[in-house]
Amino acid sequence: MINPIVWTDEAVVLLDQRALPEVETYVELHELDEVIAAIRDLVVRGAPAIGVTAAMGLAQAVRKMPLDVSGFTTAFDAACVSMEAARPTAVNLAWAVRRLRRLVERHLDEGIPAVCARMEKEARFMHAEDIEMNRTMGRHGSVLVPAEACVLTHCNAGALATAGYGTALGVVRAAVEEGKKVSVMADETRPFLQGARLTAWEMQRDGIPCTVITDNMAGHLMSRGDVDLVVVGSDRIAANGDVANKIGTYTVAVLAREHGIPFYVAAPTSTVDLAAVSGADIPIEERSGEEVVVIDGKRIAPVGVPALYPAFDITPAKLVDAIVTEEGVARAPYTESLRACCDASAARTEQREAAS
Repeated sequence: MINPIVWTDEAVVLLDQRALPEVETYVELHELDEVIAAIRDLVVRGAPAIGVTAAMGLAQAVRKMPLDVSGFTTAFDAACVSMEAARPTAVNLAWAVRRLRRLVERHLDEGIPAVCARMEKEARFMHAEDIEMNRTMGRHGSVLVPAEACVLTHCNAGALATAGYGTALGVVRAAVEEGKKVSVMADETRPFLQGARLTAWEMQRDGIPCTVITDNMAGHLMSRGDVDLVVVGSDRIAANGDVANKIGTYTVAVLAREHGIPFYVAAPTSTVDLAAVSGADIPIEERSGEEVVVIDGKRIAPVGVPALYPAFDITPAKLVDAIVTEEGVARAPYTESLRACCDASAARTEQREAAS
């Protein structure tokens, strides 16, 4: 299995997704600032992967914090604030930080060394937990995939976007493991080309048929019957089922609805933000327009012409046929089904925390 995130005693080690598919190289991160920069600069991307990386980065950083309670809590709070600011849309980042904050609050009276040990153990658990949740999610989602199907996906929601196995591509992998004949059509996903570079790379490694298309081909291919269903991931899902995902997802959802093609989202309950009533409450990260007009170091637009780069868009819940989580498949009304999934997940987490 592809391992995009590795924990060692000395460093957080990440597969550098900026270099794929040409070069498979890992970067070692020894300082909190290095982990934050790696998240911000897309060395690692994908909401679940960002969450796990953040947890590891914080667990590593606390080793160097003061051993007195006052100094430790001040330094830890500052680290959490800096980490959460790395990327605003991916809610798993804030979710991971909150999870470690709760751990510190519960166990601070045990002493700083004990808290540090608990944080490292929790970060390792979150890594393994994410992989297992993705496998479970894949099994839930595979029932939505016909025996023979072409799945269109946007961006990369595979092993690279998680601790392993993947969300949307986890559904594809599970379907293939069950013996279904599945192929993937990958939107290239401008401007970072996650589909062309990363999804295609993953599918090729797994031996799953994959064809790359430009983002503006999807409607035409749907119209001639080449697409059976759409499965995408998400960086944040509002309580009403509105979905924030890589820019261009909304366009795909509109096209799918026009052509009567099912549009599914696969994401863990940690990506559901019940505090966000609707997509209007989800902040959209605005990245530099230079990322749009400069590709592989070469400018493709005239100097002086501005470019926009909202990194995500919002797909309204009315266009989403189902949301696949590790707790099962949620359908409209999402205000009820998503809360039920989140409650089940929270109960399991509380039970485990109480036992520890």
